[in-house]
Amino acid sequence: MDTESVYRQLREQIVSGVYRAGDRLPEAALSTALAVSRTPVREALRRLESDGLVQGSGRGVAVTAMSTPELQHAHAVRGALEALTAELAADRQRAGRLAPAALADLETQAGQLEQITAAGDLEQAADLNRRFHLGIAELAGNPIAVQILDRLWDQLTVSARVSLAPSERPDAVAAEHRELLAAITRGDRARAGRIAGNHATATATATAADAAPSAAQGA
Repeated sequence: MDTESVYRQLREQIVSGVYRAGDRLPEAALSTALAVSRTPVREALRRLESDGLVQGSGRGVAVTAMSTPELQHAHAVRGALEALTAELAADRQRAGRLAPAALADLETQAGQLEQITAAGDLEQAADLNRRFHLGIAELAGNPIAVQILDRLWDQLTVSARVSLAPSERPDAVAAEHRELLAAITRGDRARAGRIAGNHATATATATAADAAPSAAQGA
């Protein structure tokens, strides 16, 4: 197994929750688990550190656990980028450059997300939510924005998993997803960007509220 394969496998394990925020990742143990030498593991860990998914911890590395302020900053960047990609997607729709099937697929994903959320499957709901938002970004036709958002969503997914809880506003989230798709379908640039930005801001506010009790208990 080469470095690229080791990197991809470890990244998937971190993002999917096999390794969680704060878990240590000893090179020797990973080498044994993956049946490879320590060299590709060490190189893969360096790449994961540049991705923001692991960080130095004593003599080794551990899965990154973003602090509440860091999460707020990440959500702010996410909001700005998703507002941009929603605007660009609406522009492309207005110009007749989006395939109807792409929007239909996102409509289907939004419906599935509502059902999974109602069923209480938090892990799958979180994964579907991520895929929905990255799907919107892909409509923008800006690969750099998609790459940055993909990396940012990795970091948010890993750090938010420790406090994963049912959404306190599932109906509002579902409505915002539908409204965002409707604005893009109409080619309404301003409304699409506004909805996407406000949606991310609401998520950031909810994240801060969830973290507040923990912070208070630790004070």
